[in-house]
Amino acid sequence: MTASPNRRFRAALVQLRSGRAVEPNLEMAEALIRRAAQGGAVYVQTPENTALMELEPALTIKAAQSEDESIGLKRLRPLAAELGIYLHIGSLAIKLDGTRVANRSYLIEPKGEIAARYDKLHMFDVDLGQGESHQESAHCRPGKKAVLADLPFGRLGLSICYDLRFPQLYRALATAGAEFIAVPAAFTRQTG
Repeated sequence: MTASPNRRFRAALVQLRSGRAVEPNLEMAEALIRRAAQGGAVYVQTPENTALMELEPALTIKAAQSEDESIGLKRLRPLAAELGIYLHIGSLAIKLDGTRVANRSYLIEPKGEIAARYDKLHMFDVDLGQGESHQESAHCRPGKKAVLADLPFGRLGLSICYDLRFPQLYRALATAGAEFIAVPAAFTRQTG
């Protein structure tokens, strides 16, 4: 990829505490994305689980939709086009079948088309003690490949949250030409 001579750009990271109801999460995300674009951002990133942060796997599966039906994509793709920005949706729960979802990140280009998709490779399976446990692999299928996306200001390596604990992914992205890397995340209070 040959980037433009002026590689400077303004990025914005949306700070969002998604809850268990999709519509209010998307309303807040949209308001913050608009605010970022009004401030001059041409690349805006939302966090992991932008549309839904559900702790019960069965409820995540029930609420998730296929990519074609995704309310989050139907709402945020036209927003990227309206604002003329690269919108990086940190992740959405995308239904794969009746028992599994993908924790999938999307890069939407300024015309509203999907420029890249990335399924989280490393599942958040931890026992935190005092009865708190998270087993993302029980309801989420891991991705199979690393993903790079070419933007006018450089090559972006995509990852999600818990991937951060696996340096070989970032080594592979850098070796493949990533000039910057995105790590949208949603941390629990205990994991910080």
